[in-house]
Amino acid sequence: MYQWRKFEFFEEKYVGKCNVPEEITAEITCCSSGRGKVAIGCDDGTVSILDRGFKFNCTFQAHSSSVHFLQALKQRNYLLTVGQDEQISLQASAMCLKVFDLDKTKEGISANPSPSTSPSTSPGPSTNIAVPDCVQILRIFTNQFPEAKITSFLVLEEAPPILLIAIGLDNGSIYCIKGDIARERITRFTLRVENASAGNAAITGLGFRGDEPSLQLFAVTPSSVSLFNLQHQPPKRQTLDHIGCDGKSIAMSDRSELIIGRPEAVYFYEDDGRGPCWAFEGDKQFLGWFRGYLLCVTADQRIGRHTFNIYDLKNRLIAHSVAVKEVSHMLCEWGNVILIMADKSVICVGEKDMESKLDVLFKKNLYTVAINLVQTQQADAAATAEVLRKYGDHLYSKQDYDEAMAQYIHTIGHLEPSYVIQKFLDAQRIHNLTNYLEKLHEKGVASKDHTTLLLNCYTKLKDAEKLNYFIKGEDGSEHKFDVETVIRVCRGANYHEHAMYVAKRAGRHELYLKILLEDLGRYDEALQYISTLEPSQAGMTVKEYGKILIEHKPQETIQILLKLCTEEGKPAKKGTLTMLPSPVDFLNIFVHHPESLMDFLEKFTDKVKDSPEQVEIHNTLLELYLSHDLAFPSISQYSSNGSPDGKERAMAGVVQVSTPSSNGKLSSSNDEKSRVMRREKGLHLLKSAWPSDQENPFYDVDLAIILCEMNAFKEGILFIYEKMKLYKEVIACYMQTHDHEGLIACCKRLGDSGKGGDPSLWADVLKYFGELGEDCSKEVKEVLAYIERNDILPPIIVVQTLSQNPCLTLSVIKDYIARKLEQESKLIEEDRRAIEKYQEDTSTMRREIEDLRTNAKIFQLSKCTACTFTLDLPAVHFMCMHSYHLRCLGDNEKECPECAPEYRSILEMKRNLEQNSRDPDQFFQKIKSSKDGFSVIADYFGMGVISKTKPDPGNTSSSGVF
Repeated sequence: MYQWRKFEFFEEKYVGKCNVPEEITAEITCCSSGRGKVAIGCDDGTVSILDRGFKFNCTFQAHSSSVHFLQALKQRNYLLTVGQDEQISLQASAMCLKVFDLDKTKEGISANPSPSTSPSTSPGPSTNIAVPDCVQILRIFTNQFPEAKITSFLVLEEAPPILLIAIGLDNGSIYCIKGDIARERITRFTLRVENASAGNAAITGLGFRGDEPSLQLFAVTPSSVSLFNLQHQPPKRQTLDHIGCDGKSIAMSDRSELIIGRPEAVYFYEDDGRGPCWAFEGDKQFLGWFRGYLLCVTADQRIGRHTFNIYDLKNRLIAHSVAVKEVSHMLCEWGNVILIMADKSVICVGEKDMESKLDVLFKKNLYTVAINLVQTQQADAAATAEVLRKYGDHLYSKQDYDEAMAQYIHTIGHLEPSYVIQKFLDAQRIHNLTNYLEKLHEKGVASKDHTTLLLNCYTKLKDAEKLNYFIKGEDGSEHKFDVETVIRVCRGANYHEHAMYVAKRAGRHELYLKILLEDLGRYDEALQYISTLEPSQAGMTVKEYGKILIEHKPQETIQILLKLCTEEGKPAKKGTLTMLPSPVDFLNIFVHHPESLMDFLEKFTDKVKDSPEQVEIHNTLLELYLSHDLAFPSISQYSSNGSPDGKERAMAGVVQVSTPSSNGKLSSSNDEKSRVMRREKGLHLLKSAWPSDQENPFYDVDLAIILCEMNAFKEGILFIYEKMKLYKEVIACYMQTHDHEGLIACCKRLGDSGKGGDPSLWADVLKYFGELGEDCSKEVKEVLAYIERNDILPPIIVVQTLSQNPCLTLSVIKDYIARKLEQESKLIEEDRRAIEKYQEDTSTMRREIEDLRTNAKIFQLSKCTACTFTLDLPAVHFMCMHSYHLRCLGDNEKECPECAPEYRSILEMKRNLEQNSRDPDQFFQKIKSSKDGFSVIADYFGMGVISKTKPDPGNTSSSGVF
C-alpha cells in the first residue's frame, strides 16, 4: 500500500481556529452529528449542542452522571442519550434512555460550570436558559432484562415515529427496543451471540443492513462477526467470521458493508461473509466512511505517531494524509470530516471541488487517474468528456493517434465532432477518422456531412466489406445514417447496388427507381419493382418516372397503368371502398408519346364504362383522333382543381407535335390511312358517348365543336349540330361546301314537322338558291315541290326570293305559279260562298232580335220542358220558348236549364279570348308557327278581339288593344 499515490484532494478548514468551545469543561465521552448540529456528551452528564464552525449553542443536564452514548436522529430533530442517573431504589437500575425534542424548549437552569472550575468541583453560578424538552425517559434494564455494562449503542429510524434501538452489552447479549419510544409503545427482545465466551464476549460494534422487511444486524465481538436476520422470529443468527475486533475501528459503508480495522488490514463484510480486504498497516484507532472514502486513524506505537488517512479505494490512491495528535472522537457533519483530539482541539477536513482536484492531476499529466476520479465520483457527463478530451489532446500531441482516438470516441455526444475530425484530417489518419465516424453513426449523433465523409473514407480505402457492413449491418437493425446522403454518395462513387439496397430497405421507392432507370437503365426490373408496390406508392413512382418508362417500355408501362386505374388483379376487400387513381393523373408522362396515350385511354375505356373521369378521357381521345398530325392534347388539359370552360380552351389552341417513333422514322400519325382510321374512331366516339336517352354527352360539346372545326371534320360537326337540334347550322355546313344533294337530303330529314323537324329550313334553302348566282333549276324545282306540298311559304315570297338569282328562268316556277293561282281561285270562290251564307244568317238573326224587341211573345207550351208533365201555375217562361214548373227550376230561376250550358260555353270562350288578347307573346307565337299568319289575324278579328279598342287615359289618341 505504500505504492499508492498521495494527493491532497482534501483541505483543512478553519486552520488554527477550530477547537471545542471553552464552555465545555468536562471530559468528552461521546459525540453525534446530524441536521446541521453536533452533540457532545460529557462525563458530568451534560450535553452540549454546537452549530456550524463549532460555535456553542447550548448545554443542558441530560443525566445526573456521565453520558455514555448519544445519537441524533436524521428524520426528526430528536436526540437520544444513554447515561447514568440516580437510583430510584436499591433494585432499580440507574441506566436510562432519554429522548429529547430539540424543536421544543423550556426554561431550565444552565448546566455550564464556571470556566475556572474543574469537572471534579461543584458547578458555578447557574442561569435560566431555554433547554430541549425531554419527551421520554426509559429504563434500559428491568427484571426481565438484567443489568450489564453497555459497550455499544445504535439507533435505526425505520418509519417515524418507529425506532429500533440496539444496545450491545459486555455479556455478549444485545438488547433491542422497538416502537414509538416517545410514547413508550415498545417491544423488547434479546439477541445473544452464542459463541461468546466468558471474558471475551463484549459487543464492540453494531451495524444495521437493509430496510424492512429484510432488515439485518451486524454484531462484532473481539472473537467473532455475526449477522442476525431480523425478519425471522426469533431472529436467525449467522456467523460471518471467527475473528472480531475489540476497539473503535468499526464502521458502515454507504453500501451497508461492515468495515472492521485490524492491525494488519481493513476488512469488509457483507451478508454472505467476508469480502475484500485492504492491507493498511498500523493500529487502527478509528474507522469511518465519508462520500465513498475510507477514513482511517492509525497509530504507530513504535514512534508514538498518529496519522489520519483518507483512502479512495476505487482509484487506489490516498486522497489526504496528515499527522495528528491523539484522536478521541471522529464524526462527519457540514460536509466535513471532524476529528476531536484528546486535548479538545479540532481538525475539520473538507473535500476540494472537482476542478481543483483535476488541476492537480493535469499538472502531473495523470489523465488516467483523472478519468477514474470523475467516473467513480459520478461527475456529470460533460465534465467527464472534458477530461477525456484533454487526455486525448495530450496523447495526440505525443503522436499516439490510436490511443488519442480511443479517448475522443468516449467524448461523443458532448464534444463537437468537428474538433476531432479536423485534427485527423490534418494528420491524414484516415483509419482513425473512419473509426470515429463509425462510432458517431453507432450512437446516432452523425449528421449528413458525417455520413458523406464516412462513405468517402470507405470508397477511398476501397473497403467494400466495411461499406457493406455500414449499409447493411445486422438484419432488422435500424438505420443510423441519413438515407438520402448515403444514396447520393454511393451513386457518385458508382456503388449502385449499395445505393439500391439502402433505398429499398428504407422504403424510398422513388430513389430506388431513379437508380434503376437513370443510372443502370434496367427498365424491366423497374417495372417489376413497381408492380410489387402498394397502389398509392406505385402511382406516385409512375408519375415521376413514367416518361422514361413510356419511352423505352410503352406496352409494359401501359399494362401497369391499367392495373393501377382499374381493379384488375387487385380485387377490393369486401366492405371496403378503394379509391383508384384516374388516368387523367398520368397524362403528363405521355407528353412526347401521343400514340401510347391513345392506346392507354382506349384500353381503359374498354375496361371501365362508368369512370367519373370519362368526360376528360373522351375529350383527350377526341383531340388525339381528330388532330391532323397526331399531337399531344393541349386544349383538353385538366388540372386537379377542375377544367377551364369551352371558351378558355378554345383560346388555348392546339400544339402540333411531330413524334418520331423508336426507330427514328416519322410516326404513323402522318400516314393518310392512319388519319382516316383515327377520324372513324373519333366519329364513333362522338356517337357512342352521346346516347339517345341522354340530354348531354359524356364529353365537352364546346371542345368537340372546336376540335372538329379546327381539323375540318365535317362529319363530327354535322352530328353534334344535329344532336343539339341546331338544324340551321347543319344546313349551313352543306351550304358552305355547296353540297346541294346533301343539303336537300338533309332538309327532307330535318324539315319534316311531322317528325319533329323544322319546316322553316326549306325557306332558308330556297333563299340560298335564290342568292346562289348560278343555274340550279333542278334543285329549285325539288325544293318548290316540297314547299308546295306542305304549304310552307306563300307564292309571293317564293317569287321574290327566286327573283334574286339571274340564272333562273320563269319556266322554273311557271307550273308552280299556275297551280297556286288555280288553288287561290278555288279558295276565293269558297270564301265568297261562305260570305254569302254568313250574310244571310246575320240578317235572320237581326230580324229575330228586332222581333223580340218590338212584338209580344206568346207562350203556348202545355208541358214542362224538364218533367214533361202538364204545366200548371206557378210557371216560368223563357224567351228561348222553354217553359218550366217553378218547382222544377229550384233556385235557378234566371236562366233556362236547357240553353244555359251552351250560353255559358260561349261566355267562357269569350272570356278566354279576352284573356288571351292580353298576352301579345301568344298572339305572335301563333302567327310565327302558323303556315298562314294572315288567317290567324283574321280569326282574331272574327272573334272580336282585335276590334275592341280602349282609349288610353294617359293619351288623347285611342289605340286597339288585344
